[in-house]
Amino acid sequence: MRDLFEDVAANASLDPQEAVRQTSRAPQRKRFYKSAAIEETDDGFAILLDGKPVRTPTGEPLAAPTREIAQAIEEEWNAQGELIDPMTMPLTRLANSVIAGVVGRVDAVRADVAKYFETDLLFYRAAHPEALVAREGEHWDPVLFWATDALGARFMLAEGIVHVRQPETAVAAATAALPDDPWLIAALHIVTTITGSALLALALSRGARTADEVWAAAHVDEDWNIAQWGADAEVMARRNVRLRDFNAAAFVLAAQGASSARS
Repeated sequence: MRDLFEDVAANASLDPQEAVRQTSRAPQRKRFYKSAAIEETDDGFAILLDGKPVRTPTGEPLAAPTREIAQAIEEEWNAQGELIDPMTMPLTRLANSVIAGVVGRVDAVRADVAKYFETDLLFYRAAHPEALVAREGEHWDPVLFWATDALGARFMLAEGIVHVRQPETAVAAATAALPDDPWLIAALHIVTTITGSALLALALSRGARTADEVWAAAHVDEDWNIAQWGADAEVMARRNVRLRDFNAAAFVLAAQGASSARS
């Protein structure tokens, strides 16, 4: 089972699109187990296949910090058909990434997310047409207002793609709000890379925006173009893959965030 995800673990990538590209290059394996289950351990909740622990590609036990996340991973394994398709297992891939690439290097992942506070999607606005300008404001302004009020991070806006230097105080305030839990920062990293916005990811993790609101905000420009010119099948296929990984990361943010709040 370990070789199913070895390409993903080799680079310890948190980019779901890259993970999909890597796993799609390898041939699918036949399902070799009857059922998946979970078992509570001292370190969390381990995933079992026919009673035997699953190992990540780097050799660690595949486990989750909460029963809710573990049950969702269990469901991914039980949902497999005759062939095992890693592309349909975003939570398993996320777990492998956390265990192989985030635990022990949380600061590096936080720093990678923090880079987006310099060039966040929400900072760069269309100059025209007016309807698109208004739609960007409708979806993006509430998140910027939230960052100002809740985080003390006031950012600068610009038209077009000309870089605008953000205040160091705003970047520092937003960076300080990033979680240091490996699962939370991993999920937040995935949302950030999918949406192009660390502010949207942070608002989602803090409960300031719902997953549907964040997804819609991240695709304002794309949806506008689709409304004007129609949808391209290849573009929509890639978008559906991103949505699957986005939903998995949003699920982890909600489940692990609730668990952290209770503890």
